[in-house]
Amino acid sequence: KSSALLLLRLAFQSLGVVYGDLGTSPLYVFYNTFPGKIEDPEDVVGALSLIIYSLTLIPLLKYVFVVCKANDNGQGGTFALYSLLCRHAKIKTIPNQHRTDEELTTYSRSTFHEQSFAAKTKRWLERHVSRKNALLILVLVGTCMVIGDGILTPAISVLSAAGGIKVDHPGMSNGVVVVVAVVILVGLFSLQHYGTDKVSWLFAPIVLVWFLVIGGIGIYNIWKYDSSVLKAFSPVYIYRYFRRGGKDGWTSLGGIMLSITGTEALFADLSHFPVAAVQLAFTVVVFPCLLLAYSGQAAYLMSNRDHVVDAFYRSIPDSIYWPVFIIATAAAIVASQATITATFSIIKQALALGCFPRVKVVHTSKKFLGQIYVPDINWILMILCIAVTAGFKNQNQIGNAYGTAVVIVMLVTTLLMTLIMILVWRCHWILVLLFTGLSLVVECTYFSAVLFKVDQGGWVPLVIAAAFLLIMYVWHYGTLKRYEFEMHSKVSMAWILGLGPSLGLVRVPGIGLVYTELASGVPHIFSHFITNLPAIHSVVVFVCVKYLPVYTVPEEERFLVKRIGPKNFHMFRCVARYGYKDLHKKDDEFEKKLFDSLF
Repeated sequence: KSSALLLLRLAFQSLGVVYGDLGTSPLYVFYNTFPGKIEDPEDVVGALSLIIYSLTLIPLLKYVFVVCKANDNGQGGTFALYSLLCRHAKIKTIPNQHRTDEELTTYSRSTFHEQSFAAKTKRWLERHVSRKNALLILVLVGTCMVIGDGILTPAISVLSAAGGIKVDHPGMSNGVVVVVAVVILVGLFSLQHYGTDKVSWLFAPIVLVWFLVIGGIGIYNIWKYDSSVLKAFSPVYIYRYFRRGGKDGWTSLGGIMLSITGTEALFADLSHFPVAAVQLAFTVVVFPCLLLAYSGQAAYLMSNRDHVVDAFYRSIPDSIYWPVFIIATAAAIVASQATITATFSIIKQALALGCFPRVKVVHTSKKFLGQIYVPDINWILMILCIAVTAGFKNQNQIGNAYGTAVVIVMLVTTLLMTLIMILVWRCHWILVLLFTGLSLVVECTYFSAVLFKVDQGGWVPLVIAAAFLLIMYVWHYGTLKRYEFEMHSKVSMAWILGLGPSLGLVRVPGIGLVYTELASGVPHIFSHFITNLPAIHSVVVFVCVKYLPVYTVPEEERFLVKRIGPKNFHMFRCVARYGYKDLHKKDDEFEKKLFDSLF
């Protein structure tokens, strides 16, 4: 479908949106791994070896080559996985499905044999309401942690980048760095309402230059200081590192974990690019440059063990120090932008699932549907982000907080992927076991290390996520109860037929729209209208706006219209169907399309 040139262009653009977060990790990984000082140069090799294998196992093998394939028509993120599952099993908690929904062109799903493992899993999931609720809570936990990421990424990236000023002026207090970081953050959040369209062409070149610069500095440092660090490619050093470090070595995994942060944003921001472009960018540019950057820092630390606090900035050759500082700050801003964008799109998907209070969603781009801005969320994120930056003066605690959020999202993705491999891809159970087993071994190892740091800042994302989870779950519970109430108190058809064609009222010219949650039957409120109003329009339409577990509903399939009662009653039902990516506006355009389909 796309030419090689187009693929290259998209791969280049994807660097700016998808990989900023992964790319800025070298700013703070080594400092968070060795917060004290380095005892033994062998430790550096061990840590480097861990970083190399973490980058290979999680972003490269798991995300770029497996998880990205589990997209819902190009949409990524926990909600996309959930809606994929909703199409393959009846696990939606609000039971407003209808067989007509399955006839949509975008409602793609696979069918399976009655006796297959997939069918058994499906029946097991559908049997109890508690299992459906557990799955929903799992998805919401993942979502809330991504929102936590949206707060912590800007805090840690911008603070680490601004820390470069202090390296050149050692006498400067920490307060100045924090003030600079806060000013940058306020600027970043204030510019959100312009949308990323105007600036996104700048992002990709910034990130590409950043990757090439850190890769180049890496090569220089390996050549200048110690090329023996390349032996870290042998996993033997991981074993030695743990044997020597004991419990301290284990807890330092919380720092190493930060080298793979941003893999989640990689999956959530997928909606902007084809999978092939994301894979190409990762294997050709991101992966090699990151390995070089970490190896270069390790080589520098072998010779200068006391410089671990600002390892990144100290390892830069003096002649190019300030240009690199500027590029680093720009890259940190781009990385923050990626997670903020991901947060907005996740809130929008939560709205469609009936899991979030109704907030205003603004579309910032005419060309791309996916680019949105949510004002209320933007300011909440900004306040929390500044609170985190100013509250934790040192990066180490923000690092611990960040690690906690990332590990939990990864665990959620693994569990959802297991279900997808069974129900959607219908993989052999050995493959499922291999994938889940390997992922859980690596992620639970990190999770156990992060647990030691809950008291040193790790509690922040847990508190933020708990607050959002409470809001989301309560809102969803209310939505469900309201739907059940409307279902139980429907008006009987016999009562309406008994009123006769005029409904016992004066029918005046015009069309009356009655909004309702119900996709079938006449809502309770209508009986209230009839008993209390003297007149009603000559044509009455019950409009139900309904979100389906698909990413989009084509315009021509949006409205489903049918008549209610005999012809002379002039009453109709209209179901307006939307996917979780579609924007629903009650404007003239919407009414015009509704009337067209009615006529």
